[in-house]
Amino acid sequence: MYLLYRSERKRAAVGRREMQVFLLGYIVISICEIFTVGDFPLNSTVRIAFTAIHIGFIVATTWILMLNAIVGYQLLDDGTPLSLALVVGSAAILLVGTGYIALDTGLHWTGYWDSSYDLPKNRHIALYVLYQLAPLVFLVAYFVLEAVLVIKILGETRPMLYLASAVILFAAGQVFNYVISKYICDGTSGKIDGALFETLFTLLAVVMNWVFWSSITEDDWPTVPPNQFP
Repeated sequence: MYLLYRSERKRAAVGRREMQVFLLGYIVISICEIFTVGDFPLNSTVRIAFTAIHIGFIVATTWILMLNAIVGYQLLDDGTPLSLALVVGSAAILLVGTGYIALDTGLHWTGYWDSSYDLPKNRHIALYVLYQLAPLVFLVAYFVLEAVLVIKILGETRPMLYLASAVILFAAGQVFNYVISKYICDGTSGKIDGALFETLFTLLAVVMNWVFWSSITEDDWPTVPPNQFP
């Protein structure tokens, strides 16, 4: 919420509205993690619903982040209804599509995805591609696009330190979640696992990404010097 407020104050910043859309997506992800990652008492149907929303917003929000990099190239005027419609509309398609697949899998609406429960057990190719591979592709594309923009077009290097910090923090969170989590879980008898640290490091990565964006955008429109006209 603080970053949303700070973004609102940067009225002349390129991609201000698009960055706020990304932050809103991250807020929804954080709320969903309370019920999906945390040990919050819910019945199975409600937990499946939150999980579907969680996965859908991860895909949609990383897509929005990649589009934020494209916005920096000013192919369209940022913050316009057309720009926001393209960002929000395309993200909504990914959100609804991914969410439906997750819900249909968990609630067995059509039975189409029931084969994912068979041997090899709990192997869901569609959700694996959408939940694991697609966000990774979007994040790598975002980094490459921003690196080209900053180094080749803007001719700057300092903002890359902020972007690199965001990448390192995000990667550290993934290491805790996928590699170290088992040892934390075993060592604490299941009280906590790597998701605790993954959530923290992802938050820090989002903050550093905002700092990076802020460092390459203008705060104010240029003003006319006094007494320039008779």
